[in-house]
This record gives sequence, structure tokens and C-alpha cells, in this order.
Amino acid sequence: MIAAKKAPNPTDKHVGARVRMRRMMLGMSQEKLGDALGLTFQQVQKYEKGANRIGASRLQQIAHILQVPVSFFFDGAPNVPGFQNPDGMAEAPSPAYVADFLATSDGLALTKAFMRIKDAKLRRRIVDLVEQIVSDAER
Repeated sequence: MIAAKKAPNPTDKHVGARVRMRRMMLGMSQEKLGDALGLTFQQVQKYEKGANRIGASRLQQIAHILQVPVSFFFDGAPNVPGFQNPDGMAEAPSPAYVADFLATSDGLALTKAFMRIKDAKLRRRIVDLVEQIVSDAER
């Protein structure tokens, strides 16, 4: 009997996507991150897809290498049913599409280039232009 492939846990997928996003922001390859961790790039790939869960000590090691606090990997994570923040308020997750966009090479390149534009009015005009293009395409 062949065992059914288990779907990755949503939190593991989110943490993996954040590892990928940060690694790409630094221009680091999976191989380079794997070398720094003493792992193969295939293992890093499994972490980034959420197929393999990242243990606490390994996540701390990854955070150090990628120069972010461990909490970075949980920003915008899906809410766990029955869990509330200490203040009793449920945390609103950041839209997943933003992380998905930033995890692509195009999204990262566009964001980096956009952030180098110093003129706020020009940035606003670019946003208006893109929104107009989308509006025209939806008609």
C-alpha cells in the first residue's frame, strides 16, 4: 500500500516562504544557505516549500545567517485555531499575496528598483500608472 502524500502544514509553508523571501532579498542561493547550514540545497528547498519542518535551533541558525530575528519568519503567519495573542486580540495576518509576490524574482527586482526611487511623487505616479493598466486590462 502506498501512503498518501501529506499536505504541508500552513505554518511550515509560511515559515519556508519567509526563508525563501529573505534569502532572495540577500541574493543568496539555496546552495550557499545549505553550505552555511551544513545541508544540501535539496534540504533547503524542502524547508522553503514547507515539506520539511524547520526545528527551533535550525530556525535560529537560519535567522542568524539571513540577518533577521526569528520572529521575522512568523510575521503574517496563518492564525492557529483557538490561539490568541496575550492581549486577547487575534492578530490580522498580512495578505499572503504580498509574500508570494516578494518571493518571486520579478517581485523582488521590482520592489528593489521601486525603493531606489527617491521622489515620493514619482513613486505615487508609478503606482497610479500600474493601477490604471490593471483597470484597463480588466475591462
